[in-house]
Amino acid sequence: MLLTISTTHKPATELGYLLHKHPDRCQTFHLAFGKAHVFYPEANDERCVSCLLLDVDPVGLVRGKGNWKDGLLDQYVNDRPFVASSLMSVAISQVFGSALSGKSKERVEFVDQEIPLTARIDVLPVRGARNVSPGEMLERMFGPLGYAITATRHPLDDKFPEWGESPYYSVELQQSTTVAKLLQHLYVLIPVFDGKKHYYIGPDEVEKLLSKGETWLSDHPEKATITRRYLSKRQSLVRQALARLVEEEANESEDEEPSTDVAPTPQTERELSLHEQRLGAVLAAIRSSGARRVIDLGCGEGKLLRELLADQQFTEILGMDVSVRSLEIAHRRLKLDRLPERQRERIRLMHGALTYRDERLANFDAAAIVEVIEHLDPPRLAAFERVVFEHARPRTVVLTTPNREYNVVWESLPAGEMRHSDHRFEWTRAEFEDWAGGVAERFGYSVRYLPVGPEEAEVGAPSQMAVFDKCNEV
Repeated sequence: MLLTISTTHKPATELGYLLHKHPDRCQTFHLAFGKAHVFYPEANDERCVSCLLLDVDPVGLVRGKGNWKDGLLDQYVNDRPFVASSLMSVAISQVFGSALSGKSKERVEFVDQEIPLTARIDVLPVRGARNVSPGEMLERMFGPLGYAITATRHPLDDKFPEWGESPYYSVELQQSTTVAKLLQHLYVLIPVFDGKKHYYIGPDEVEKLLSKGETWLSDHPEKATITRRYLSKRQSLVRQALARLVEEEANESEDEEPSTDVAPTPQTERELSLHEQRLGAVLAAIRSSGARRVIDLGCGEGKLLRELLADQQFTEILGMDVSVRSLEIAHRRLKLDRLPERQRERIRLMHGALTYRDERLANFDAAAIVEVIEHLDPPRLAAFERVVFEHARPRTVVLTTPNREYNVVWESLPAGEMRHSDHRFEWTRAEFEDWAGGVAERFGYSVRYLPVGPEEAEVGAPSQMAVFDKCNEV
């Protein structure tokens, strides 16, 4: 079976550095079930094409410790040498392991860069689920990940058309993404289409699934189907994996809008995409300030940090939070242990509180404080103001907080209730501007206000943002 990855990103030959395979050489790798060959039929500045070809030894596969042993004849007469299956996932992991983990020593700056990529699989066995056609199965799996899909179905035999169509497709996927994400999607989903793995499925398979699906699987609408088929329907492992995915999803929801216990339904939040709009607004304000050294105060589980790390404008990034557990989750989600050295040097995490002076917070160009102050007791606001605006004193401070007036839009939120049980207060637009204006005047900043999220004529937007800029000091 053949996997082809190509790009038109210029210079296109950078693909060789990202895959850790030189375009001028043909390389062969010995695997437990045969050989894998990597070669480049085309490699120039305009277009680069890398091929991973598997040469499977079916006899060796049966004689090994594989799990592909149905009947006597099936052991030797099957489609394993010709189709993309769990064998291809193993090859991706062993041959492109560094690229799969998002590592590159020579081109660190390109690892997180999204480039136009095309992946072609010849051939993929698309064994659809009950009441789901193969074509629909392809769309359900790859569509939510943003891929443009082109699929060509092959007949069982050209000479005998009456035999009908086969389950085998040549599939082409196109999207601007990172090489690591593309490989992670292929690693997980190729065995899902086949529905069976060639080796024993043990508890370590759950870890593989969650590791390769860490940044996307919990949000995928077909995560239950993916999990079940990836784990070959081993029910105990499926339940374990889905439970952990639900936990991840719950953590994401708390980070996005901690009010799901009394505030709008999760479906409403997803439709509004309020958290994404909020992060986008904060990131845009920090970018436009020209900042290079940025601190995220109350960084939580690292969503803004991930966006900052992906932008090469920012040379030093510090995330601080009072919750040790949140910092541990941020460390894991950002994959700090696996980042290339140059990337790892750009980012740090630290434990600390916003109401205590800390010399480590000084000398940053910009600070982000996203949906944090409403969790502070009002008597502690004065200490927070001094820590941030008097002692740390970044050139720009971008701060967001809920707009209490907007709460009436959500019918599920009882009148007078706050959006989250941990909120100590929620301000109207006038109250927020009165507070922010006073802070700016006392500490030598100018301030401007921006709405975040869909605006209503009478009550404004769900979140409100203040951008503080330090006045010129004599």
